[in-house]
Amino acid sequence: MTPPLTLVGICAAGYALGSVSFSLLFARWKGIDLRAVGSGNPGATNASRAMGKGIGVLVYFLDMAKGFAPAWWGLQHWGLEAAAWAGASAYLGHIFPLWSGFRGGKGVATLSGAFLALMPAPTLAAGGVWLVATKGSGLVAVGSLAFGLALPVVAFLTHQEPAVQWFALLGGPFLFFTHRSNLRKMRAGTED
Repeated sequence: MTPPLTLVGICAAGYALGSVSFSLLFARWKGIDLRAVGSGNPGATNASRAMGKGIGVLVYFLDMAKGFAPAWWGLQHWGLEAAAWAGASAYLGHIFPLWSGFRGGKGVATLSGAFLALMPAPTLAAGGVWLVATKGSGLVAVGSLAFGLALPVVAFLTHQEPAVQWFALLGGPFLFFTHRSNLRKMRAGTED
């Protein structure tokens, strides 16, 4: 078991890294107010709309890396429980970033990065669900929600450690909260 002070440090570091908004940094560099463009969300999809697909893909991978890095580091040095806490902290940092008034992105990339470190093959399977749902619906948000539902399923089916299962069970469905504006638009038939 990870010592409590070490766990606090791991969580603080994961949260701080998760709070870094690459999309807002790129937007500022390009002189764009990302919060005033498209959905106003500082995530990869809106970054792609505002600054081009190349930057959108780069933002996605950087956001994924900030979930992967603390989880992987925790796994290497303190074990799976610490890794799950580190990944969850980065995920929450992305959604509720200290540096941006606790108004962050929706968390899909950061969540996927954390789970790639924790359970690589099952996460790729959940990514396949994302791909099928996105292509089938034509909506990235539908794919993201399907990914959030698939994570706990694959975590339980592959008998992951309890810390990973709990993170999947809480973190995956939490995407429904972060995508609440998308859900409203879907009901209104205005989601694109």
